[in-house]
Amino acid sequence: MNSARPILIIKKKSGHGGHHGGAWKVAYADFVTAMMALFIVLWLLNTSKQIQEAIGGYFKDPTGTSKKVGSNMVGSGENFTLTKDNMPKLKQLLQQAIRQMSDFEKLKSHIEMTVTAEGLRIELTESASGTFFDSGRPELNRDGSQLLVTLAQELGKLPNKLSIEGHTDATPYAASANYGNWELSTDRANAARRLMQGNGIRPDQVMQVRGFADQRLRKPTEPLDPANRRISLIVQYLVKNNDDDDEAKPAPGGAEHKAGEPHGEEHSDPPQAAAPKKD
Repeated sequence: MNSARPILIIKKKSGHGGHHGGAWKVAYADFVTAMMALFIVLWLLNTSKQIQEAIGGYFKDPTGTSKKVGSNMVGSGENFTLTKDNMPKLKQLLQQAIRQMSDFEKLKSHIEMTVTAEGLRIELTESASGTFFDSGRPELNRDGSQLLVTLAQELGKLPNKLSIEGHTDATPYAASANYGNWELSTDRANAARRLMQGNGIRPDQVMQVRGFADQRLRKPTEPLDPANRRISLIVQYLVKNNDDDDEAKPAPGGAEHKAGEPHGEEHSDPPQAAAPKKD
């Protein structure tokens, strides 16, 4: 009796892609991503410094809150009361905002912030050729306008009152002129007020506009030095009333000068020939 042979079934797999599957797709995706990154870097290298700083700032602070006054302090900027303890923090925040300006490197040596008994004093000093104002003119130039707009946008978030001062050096106008250092210092302070109130400062936030002519020189031993010509912004402290309500009043110790009273220290080449300096 013959036994039947077993039937063998042999299956063959066709193709040879099973061992690597779609790995090539991953490699191709990595290549495309790398090329995209390269093109972005090449594009950034050819953009302006302002755009580079803006993009860099986004990656440092994607939420966009680091520049907001009060974001790292108690409460928001609108509810924050500045005292001697936290005024340096405001100074730091303002400095960070100013550093974002496209012309910061050119202006940084002419901007000084000091915490004083009256509040935070921001000094914008002039150079011999004029940094924020053209020579002898009360109108702000482009750099001066850009800086004051930046400051206004930050200071407008605060409840604090502001004082704005104008100063000249001791260079006199011609004796026959109807315009002098008193007028120039006051006009420049008032020009700063108008610009800032149009770009963030509230109408009731400026408490005083003062012009001092050459009576408060920054360098008393060098009365003709251009650094004596300056605009000063004072962010005044707030002090809670005794009844501990929400109203606040300016801290004492501010200068007792009425709005518009001359306060000066800034002067450029006058429209008329300057009188000769006395010995």
